[in-house]
Amino acid sequence: MLAVEQLNQFYGESHTLWDLDLQVEAGKCTCLMGRNGVGKTTLLQCIMGLLPVKSGRITLEGAELLGYAAEKRAPMGIGYVPQGRQIFPLLTVEENLRIGLPARHDGLKQVPEYIFELFPVLKQMLHRRGGDLSGGQQQQLAIGRALVVDPKLLILDEPTEGIQPNVVQEIGDIIIRLNRETGLTVLLVEQKLPFARKVADRFCILDRGRSVANGAIGELGDELVKEYLTV
Repeated sequence: MLAVEQLNQFYGESHTLWDLDLQVEAGKCTCLMGRNGVGKTTLLQCIMGLLPVKSGRITLEGAELLGYAAEKRAPMGIGYVPQGRQIFPLLTVEENLRIGLPARHDGLKQVPEYIFELFPVLKQMLHRRGGDLSGGQQQQLAIGRALVVDPKLLILDEPTEGIQPNVVQEIGDIIIRLNRETGLTVLLVEQKLPFARKVADRFCILDRGRSVANGAIGELGDELVKEYLTV
């Protein structure tokens, strides 16, 4: 589904991603892991066209992404939930959700009803401003907004960060449902190991801008956790 090959990225003179490779299989949930500052969010921003790439390739179902501006990548089938959610606090829940509609290929003019089936709280708060929602509700809104695009690939950057435990469980259940029941491909950045083990099929660990380990989630053993994930 998504292939990143020999990707190099710089912040000024700082080399942040080094010949990085990542394969996200169609229909799978892949968890991108690593300590803070190793390049996980940078990689996602490169995939979304938010940061320039020095060299390498990024393809979605074989189509090269690097030639397309950031605003063209959602219509290509990518839903993106950035770290910190980045909803529009002064817009209503409905207005936030409707932002994704122009990226759809079917011309739908209304928010799909299944969004409200996944997140009933959003229907209850449809006319509330996004900034008035709790952190967990805002995260649900951010995921709902990404799903409105009708993506083939859903990218989530630390969706459990700063979220109360009961909502973390709900979000995990929804990711599993979307991935395993509807076949939606998911790329997830996640620090919480139990959550990653629950929702992911595969993992990829980054360390200092390089991919250092990957495989089925069941292969994520104590040795790798100790070397690359524990603080």
